[in-house]
Amino acid sequence: MPPDATADAAARLASVAGDICVYGFPRWKWRFVRRCLAGQRVRFVPQGAPAPTQGVLLLWGMAPPPPGLPASVPVLRMEDGFLRSVGLGAELTRPLSWVVDQSGIYYDATRPSDLEYLLAQGDFPPALLARAAALRQGVVAAGLTKYNLHGQPWRRPPTARRVILVPGQVESDASLAFGAPQLRTNMGLLQAVRAARPDAYLIYKPHPDVVARLRLAGEADSQAAAWCDEVVTDVSMSALLDAVNEVHVLTSLAGFEALLRGRPVTCWGLPFYAGWGLTEDHLNCPRRGRTRTLDELIAATLLLYPLYFGPGGLVTPETSLAALSQWKQRESGRPRPFQGIYRFFLRRFIGIR
Repeated sequence: MPPDATADAAARLASVAGDICVYGFPRWKWRFVRRCLAGQRVRFVPQGAPAPTQGVLLLWGMAPPPPGLPASVPVLRMEDGFLRSVGLGAELTRPLSWVVDQSGIYYDATRPSDLEYLLAQGDFPPALLARAAALRQGVVAAGLTKYNLHGQPWRRPPTARRVILVPGQVESDASLAFGAPQLRTNMGLLQAVRAARPDAYLIYKPHPDVVARLRLAGEADSQAAAWCDEVVTDVSMSALLDAVNEVHVLTSLAGFEALLRGRPVTCWGLPFYAGWGLTEDHLNCPRRGRTRTLDELIAATLLLYPLYFGPGGLVTPETSLAALSQWKQRESGRPRPFQGIYRFFLRRFIGIR
């Protein structure tokens, strides 16, 4: 059964009956799981343990259920939220928001997710849309994105050509495996955009996890300069989105962040924000035939779907936005001490995936 399309994430989670078995999560996430699931009974089970026979199973991302899981045990999936932190999740930076999905997960276009149900069936009264508009304005004014990494300023080239941003992704990510049934490589996307917009000024921005050498570079990513006009690495996503004319993506969250800033977005895959009449889509998802406004998309994506939390448990999206903005201001322009050494040890002990 689809979840209640009028309730926010905390209300939907409160309806979950039984203990939540948190399966195979790394230990560093445990305290944040307790914050995110405040009020729920949780127990942590290591990878490889027997499947629970009652209660609810919580998995990270697209992790497969353990063998022998009874059909009567519901499965929830957890992932990073869309306004997460100042710093990369791959660096184990503390999160401020996660999502918990009872139906699927937002980047899996092969089946519905709670977010898709919200957009397909949800009601968005005027007060909720006004709140979404205010949140959007706050996000844009503070220059917030998912990771809020410090970067150098960027200037448009002295040309009248149309400037297009093509953000790279980690090619091994599940968002491409489950959300990009045709094009699945960064260079395939870049070449397709060059063919579609031969006269445009193309900017390619590799994924920050790849730049940090915490995730593997994509197939032929080293050849990006042959297909674009400029490759940028140490430039903030917010600064780029403010300066470009349009954005082309596979499934990157940068497309959603561009929509918040009023930029035209072309989707070559099926991200969660495609198919609602707000983007130019190369693929069709038959389940998403409804037209939504930008503030309806924001209400579902940033207000109703995620869980925001702090040390004391759940907080409102607005409280989390204020905390994220302050966190970003504190770290603005300051390189993190010993970051290079820290990343070296992460690569050594966790590995590059």
